[in-house]
Formats: sequence, C-alpha cells, structure tokens
Amino acid sequence: MTDRFNSEDTSYLTGTEEFSDSIETGPSDRADVIKVSAKSRSTAVAGAIAAVIREHRYAEVQAIGAGAVNQAVKALAIARGYLQGDTIDIVCTPYFTEVDIEGQERTAVRFIVEPRGASARAGA
Repeated sequence: MTDRFNSEDTSYLTGTEEFSDSIETGPSDRADVIKVSAKSRSTAVAGAIAAVIREHRYAEVQAIGAGAVNQAVKALAIARGYLQGDTIDIVCTPYFTEVDIEGQERTAVRFIVEPRGASARAGA
C-alpha cells in the first residue's frame, strides 16, 4: 500500500483504475481510508473493504457527494456478504468530516467499518 495523504494524484476518483490504488494508509497505520466516487464500481469497493477488514480488522470509507455516498453504502452491504464466508459481520458508524480538495474545504461522509462487537471489546 502506498501512503497517499500527501499525494496530488486524484486519478483514483475516476473509478476506472484498480480499486486498491485508492486505499490510503493513515499516519497510525490503523486507519485505511477507502475513497469512493460516484463512478466507483460498488463490487470493487466492496472487495477492497473486505480485504482491508480481513487484514486490519478496521477500515474507513470516505465519500463526497450523493452519488459517491450511494456507491459507498451499496459497497458496504455487498462487503458484508463477502465477509460472511469468513464469519465476520461488520458494523458501520457514519460521521461527517471536512476535507481539503484543491484548496477548497468539502464535507465528506466517512464510515468506520469494524467487525461487530469490536468497538465494545476495545472499550472494555
């Protein structure tokens, strides 16, 4: 995985490249941010979510705009199905965040994705 927090490359927003290119590793190496555009294929996003959950047991999905949020929600539902074979049930916690895109502040929806019961165990 490449660290793209400081990258100027936004080609991953087109939804036409391999989806793994849009997985970002955060500074803590815990938060993988999967960026979704309105053009992203929901099945490709779902595969990325499932892969990150299998590897890290935690992921974040980010979407800006109604079309992107729609694709993200569909992908989360599909990823849940993909993970059933691994007996992993996921839960998603949505929140709003401000992001800087080309010097403009935009509101994004982020979904924290974790296996069911993970946040309860973490707080115990």
